[in-house]
Amino acid sequence: KKIKMMFTILVSFVSISVFAQDMPADAAKEYNEGNKLLKAGNFDGAVKHYQEALSTSKDYRIYYQLGVTLRKQNKLSAAEDAFNESIKSNPNFDAAYNGLGGTFFQDGKYLEAIESFKKFEQLASKKQHKDQAKEYIARSYVRLGEAVKKEGNYIKAIEHFNEALKNHPLDAAYVLLASTLYENGDYDKSIEASEQVLNLKSSNLKGAAHYYKGMAFKQKQDISKAKESFELAKRDAQYKRLAEYELNLLK
Repeated sequence: KKIKMMFTILVSFVSISVFAQDMPADAAKEYNEGNKLLKAGNFDGAVKHYQEALSTSKDYRIYYQLGVTLRKQNKLSAAEDAFNESIKSNPNFDAAYNGLGGTFFQDGKYLEAIESFKKFEQLASKKQHKDQAKEYIARSYVRLGEAVKKEGNYIKAIEHFNEALKNHPLDAAYVLLASTLYENGDYDKSIEASEQVLNLKSSNLKGAAHYYKGMAFKQKQDISKAKESFELAKRDAQYKRLAEYELNLLK
């Protein structure tokens, strides 16, 4: 049985000073106008003002705001270029690595996203930002794991899911790890991964965890525990029919 983990990275853009007084006057004027339009949702107008500002100054903040705006327009290649220019202008500007990582993730470039988020974590001064970076790294590893699993490389997928969990305890990573371990015949470790989800205070994937735990116990011929797990999985609407099917087989 396959389980789909649907999530996206909604990167929290690191806020920077909306009004810049320490740029050349012409650039600052265009930059500030661009920020007003960005805030108002007028992305095309914001881009024009940022591009005009860049004709006067190559300030890293202008490139960053341009990247933010382009990414909101789903112009990912152009956004990547803008964030890279921001980094080139100021290699220690942590927000640009965050923006670049989120753009790579959105573009399906997960290895590049991981490298950018690692740099964001390294440079970030606030614990909140470091924690965000680690979560984004974890989600990128999950995507890599899903991709190689589709190719039939279960061992590499397990490595990616475990790497994700080293960074952040994502319930999706635990469930995908449990399902992959089960499909790879490692039932004890599959049960362990499922139990990690069940130990989390908050997760909407506990039905999935109970289901894979039941499947693993079934393969271990521990029918009593398998039934117990399927009964719990049955409470989740997404797994109700699958769990009932397995329970009927065990009668």
